[in-house]
Amino acid sequence: MIDDKTSEELAERYAAARGFLHIEDKAAALAELDAELARPDFWNDTERAQRISKQASDVRATISAYEAAGALLEDIRAARELAAEEPEFEAEAARAARRLQTQLDQFEIESWFDGRFDEGGCILTINPGSGGLEAQDWTDMLYKMYLRYAGRKDWDVHVLDAPPAEGIGIEHASVQIDGRFAYGMLRSEIGVHRLVRISPTDDKKRRHTTFASVEVMPVLPEDIEVNLNPADVRVDVFRASGPGGQCVNTTDSAVRLTHLPTGLVVTCQNQKSQLQNKEAAFRVLRARLYEFEERKRAEEIAELQGDKMDNSFGSQIRNYVLYPYQMVKDLRSGVETGNVESVLSDGDLDSFVIGYHRWRVSQ
Repeated sequence: MIDDKTSEELAERYAAARGFLHIEDKAAALAELDAELARPDFWNDTERAQRISKQASDVRATISAYEAAGALLEDIRAARELAAEEPEFEAEAARAARRLQTQLDQFEIESWFDGRFDEGGCILTINPGSGGLEAQDWTDMLYKMYLRYAGRKDWDVHVLDAPPAEGIGIEHASVQIDGRFAYGMLRSEIGVHRLVRISPTDDKKRRHTTFASVEVMPVLPEDIEVNLNPADVRVDVFRASGPGGQCVNTTDSAVRLTHLPTGLVVTCQNQKSQLQNKEAAFRVLRARLYEFEERKRAEEIAELQGDKMDNSFGSQIRNYVLYPYQMVKDLRSGVETGNVESVLSDGDLDSFVIGYHRWRVSQ
């Protein structure tokens, strides 16, 4: 049964959401975007049109979700009034209250992501740390975990580079993840991840500790200026070493870009053609150069990249322990679980992602 206190709390949370979601500002912005969409020459610039269309769609979705929450609140009030005469409406009020609670929680989460690129996609890169073959295998485990997490969120994933390593695991991984708030949410993963387990490669079955680092960068919109002169980039092509599309592994389709002034190197080999790999590699290079330039501005480092740490013992953000007990624990937020299988095999990361951001906004 929904009592007066619960009903009032839901109403207060709904009213507060109007402010932190900036509904009035979004409504004004949507009016301007709709005016752009209505222009007869709107589709003359396809890239700009697609960008504006997506902006309008995202803003419209937020406003619609807020209005739907308001309708739920009215349903709760109506059901409670009817329950005075017909008790069966108490169950209807309770169901509506649970749906509203879930929606208000989602509003709170979305309000945390107000950074410049938080609402867009990201490029997630995983590199093995100390641990040799173990680190390569750990990199592969994390790579699969993030693919499953993206799948749970219905985000689109484009694997840019994940070459198999000699022995076990992969050398590194780079994936582009496109979805609303993908960058904002996955900033929680930036840092060193530590695995403790009985080594599958150790004949004596000893316990090993290994590390891998995760980097998350925003997918930059085309209107973001980056000082990238094509003349400063050396382009090398080579035969792809991993699974891919048609003709991959039989032609020199893989691409390596070296930015000569900074020494930044980007490889991409999982697309179907050399041209697609080159385009994807340049997207990653733009993001890396943007990050490189932003490092010079101390106030923006934490927003885009987080604190850099050594990829070794003592610098981890999260521990994954498989032996002598089972536990995953985030060392920043304190969130932990004993269900390691759900995290690594099923990509059940929401408690860690949301827990980190709840901790972050409270600091």
